[in-house]
Amino acid sequence: MTALRVEPAAAGTRLDRWVTDLFPELSRARAQGLIAGGHVRVDGGPRKPAHRLRAGELVEIEIPPPPPETLVPEAAALTIVHEDDHVLVLDKPAGLVVHPGAGHSRGTLAAALLAHAPGIAGVGGPRRPGIVHRLDKDTSGLLVVAKTRAAYDSLVDQLARRAVTRAYLAVVHGRVRPDAGIVDKPIGRHPHDRVKMAVRPAGRGKRAVTRYRVLERFDDLTLIEARLETGRTHQIRVHMASLGHPVAGDPVYGGRRRRPLPVPFEGLALHAAALAFLHPVTGELREFTAPLPPRIDRLLSHLRNSR
Repeated sequence: MTALRVEPAAAGTRLDRWVTDLFPELSRARAQGLIAGGHVRVDGGPRKPAHRLRAGELVEIEIPPPPPETLVPEAAALTIVHEDDHVLVLDKPAGLVVHPGAGHSRGTLAAALLAHAPGIAGVGGPRRPGIVHRLDKDTSGLLVVAKTRAAYDSLVDQLARRAVTRAYLAVVHGRVRPDAGIVDKPIGRHPHDRVKMAVRPAGRGKRAVTRYRVLERFDDLTLIEARLETGRTHQIRVHMASLGHPVAGDPVYGGRRRRPLPVPFEGLALHAAALAFLHPVTGELREFTAPLPPRIDRLLSHLRNSR
């Protein structure tokens, strides 16, 4: 239990912001969960995350221990593109969380992988077995999973050396000009919203490079291919939004003035369509593709038929 008096300089600060400033290892969502769960009290009573602190208030904070670093296998259908004794390549559907996190302790891809291939339990982190890179919950497409420690080390090294090729297809707002470009802008945690990422000044974010090219233009939407040279969180979403062309269906980086899509749509219009890496054992270049899911196909069909 930590008990602290609010300093005059912190008066007027939101309670959840004050807690995350005090404990930088906590995300804003985690702090809000602690407050809502009664683990943070102000002058002995509960408050809302948006409570504005006053100088002299006594804030008591109790941070429960993290959940045990164990993962329970959960059998679930997997779309397997390739599998051998060393690697597994999957086509992940939109809506599926890759590994456990805040608000997502069950029903993850990691738990399904553990049920499918129990031997990966000791590969990588205990709550993300075999997973060397991830996709956002609402992004679909290709993921490679390591089934052995040697394969894991090899793939992690290839990612660090930018030897893994990843190409995405995305429908973005607006008519993108020019026909191709490179976004080379650092990405880091958003300065005012810890659940978001943002383009940051030099020295305050990690280098992030995205190459894109236009495949097809519509009235107010554009189909692009984006290739990652780095692998920062939300990289394509942040970079395209920084150009004024957020990914369609993105509630986080889409902006308040984005136009609604012409058809009902769930998830992000973002799909990891191609993946290539050197096989960890044979050294052979392996290349895989995954077709667009029906939700994005329907959107594109509507746009093409509306011309």
